[in-house]
Amino acid sequence: MTIATPERYAEMLDAARRGGYAYPAINVTSTQTLNAALQGFAEAESDGIIQVSVGGSAYFSGQSVNDRVVGSLAFAAFAHEVAARYPGITVALHTDHCAKQYLDEWVRPLLAHEAEQVSRGEEPTFQSHMWDGSTVPLKENLDIAEELLEKSVKAHTVLEIEIGAVGGEEDGHSAEINEKLYSTPADGVRVAERLGLGERGRYMAAFTFGNVHGAYKPGVVQLRPKLLRDIQTEVWNAAHDGRLAGSANALRNAPEGKPFPLVFHGGSGSTPAEIAEAVSYGVVKMNIDTDTQYAFSRAIAGHMFRNYDAVLKIDGEVGNKKMYDPRSWGREAETAMAARVVEACQQLGSAGRALK
Repeated sequence: MTIATPERYAEMLDAARRGGYAYPAINVTSTQTLNAALQGFAEAESDGIIQVSVGGSAYFSGQSVNDRVVGSLAFAAFAHEVAARYPGITVALHTDHCAKQYLDEWVRPLLAHEAEQVSRGEEPTFQSHMWDGSTVPLKENLDIAEELLEKSVKAHTVLEIEIGAVGGEEDGHSAEINEKLYSTPADGVRVAERLGLGERGRYMAAFTFGNVHGAYKPGVVQLRPKLLRDIQTEVWNAAHDGRLAGSANALRNAPEGKPFPLVFHGGSGSTPAEIAEAVSYGVVKMNIDTDTQYAFSRAIAGHMFRNYDAVLKIDGEVGNKKMYDPRSWGREAETAMAARVVEACQQLGSAGRALK
């Protein structure tokens, strides 16, 4: 198996929920970083998720084209081709952090494209899409989520939603680091009231518990993972005490006390203990971007500093073509990023657990 079918993706997410582990979701911006992610998953013997952001998808199309749909489809086409050479793992493709202003030029067209594919008996290009409603009021967030969930069902894809604000900055999308970064159990109940708990379509929920995007030292980010436990407990109880009519049956195969498959955003600066605790409360997907970006770029910087007189034509010399050939530093960068993906798989517990 290589790129997941909708059924295989469901199996992956269910296995993580039951097994108490999570998949790294690796953001990529180029064929090189995509290859590095695949290499890392294969070396870790882990299934995983590879995703493009609003900026990454545009970048994939070429800076002079700058078209998110074109870039997303190009990314997916390349992924389908090269992933076929990794038969021991399953990889899902995902679009990440689509804010309201990008819906009509990115995720809605992709969902329409995939619904057409499904109507022809084909598999959808992507396996999941994220609606980032963190900057709009919760009611509007859920209004849009409800619409997108209906479209996702027709496209045979999974919807990811975000409830609450993630601090820091990513692709020009930013939020302050303050009390708005913490979701509440009441938020969880409102989500379940509007979207159900799987009976109306499969979705993942990224509730915020102090998460921030960007690079931070441990201790700067004030995570409260127990908020995830409290949200899960409140919604589980509401589904079984009558407050969420009809949802209890949808949870018959869910792990005890974990009604939502959760997503962890903004993990940089989090301690291993905080990550493990969050996963224990039902996180099945954790976004990895800043750390893999650094691993990739750090290897390139190291190559350039070690070989500066070869990669630069200085003092009238001609340099060393082997050292400035993009393949020389590109291989180093891919290897370094792949190693960081392996580390993520080990930390999240998915290593060695690729579905057979």
